[in-house]
Amino acid sequence: MNPDQLAQLKIDPSQRRRSSLTVWLLFLLVALITGIAFWRAAPRSSDNIRIAVTARDATVARADKELAERKTATPDSSKPPMPSSDKDRNKPGNSPAPNQTTTPSSVGGVGGRGAGSILTVSGYIVNRERIELSPRFMGIVKWIGVRKGDSVTNGQVVVLLDDAEYRARLGEIDGQIGVANIAVEKAQLDFKRVQELVAQKVEMQKMLDDARLQAASAEAQVRQLISSRKVVETWLDWCVIKSPVNGVVLERMVDPSELVTPQAFGSGRGPSTSLLAVADPKDLQVEIDLNESDLAKVAPGQRCNVSPEAFPDKTYHGIVAEIAPEASRQKGTLQIKVQILNPDRFLTPELSAKVDFLSPR
Repeated sequence: MNPDQLAQLKIDPSQRRRSSLTVWLLFLLVALITGIAFWRAAPRSSDNIRIAVTARDATVARADKELAERKTATPDSSKPPMPSSDKDRNKPGNSPAPNQTTTPSSVGGVGGRGAGSILTVSGYIVNRERIELSPRFMGIVKWIGVRKGDSVTNGQVVVLLDDAEYRARLGEIDGQIGVANIAVEKAQLDFKRVQELVAQKVEMQKMLDDARLQAASAEAQVRQLISSRKVVETWLDWCVIKSPVNGVVLERMVDPSELVTPQAFGSGRGPSTSLLAVADPKDLQVEIDLNESDLAKVAPGQRCNVSPEAFPDKTYHGIVAEIAPEASRQKGTLQIKVQILNPDRFLTPELSAKVDFLSPR
């Protein structure tokens, strides 16, 4: 390499000084940024005040929210809580306040809804038996004498079907019976004449046998017509619809001049298959879908307290009357029916009610 090329590679001293100055400027900039970061991270006395104020505001807000929820759940939150049982009520410190009144159970003498309860479940009040009156044959409603909500008694006539056709058949059969009776009388007279002629050996034995069989055939014809008349009488009886129980009309499905039939047709617009729905209002149950996890707490004959949602201050005695033999796989429940022992007018079918299952002890 010649001296000229070496001279070109030499660094000018002025440029070298500028490069060192740039390095010192970078160091100063980094130091400044680091100082600012330490200054912002350093703790101060005002930070403790700010944190304390934030925590206090959060505590006050949470307390206000709990107080509002308690007031919403129990409007009379200013009153002291009632003791859960008579035993707790007699303990010192549990005496009611001067302005506090104790409301006893209104029906059945049950000592509170939750007393001795091991399980509380909601259900629906239903009639133990709902009977729908249907016709035995196709016909037209001639008269209906009850409306929805009317009381009926066992054997009371509630609906009449048109019976004009069956009465006409009855008259026709009565005429046929009259003709048949005349035929019987003629056959008996012929039989007596032939019997005398055979005794005198004027006629052969065959004539006597024929006359006897003719008389027997006429008598059989009369019996057949009498049986046919009884069938028509039965049809006439079926035109009179009577209530099978003492109860109340739950629903009226037809009106006068409407066609009814014992079978439903394929279309949903066919004739009605039911006339009335009746039930006994004093035979009520509560139908419950019980979770399988609570099944061990329920047994047949177990005592219960029933409280309708519409009248929560009323309580009724009940017992477990029926436990379904098969569970619902889709719901994971088992149907339980609780028989209400002392129902009254306050219990309405299809309304909801709460059932407290009492401990066997």
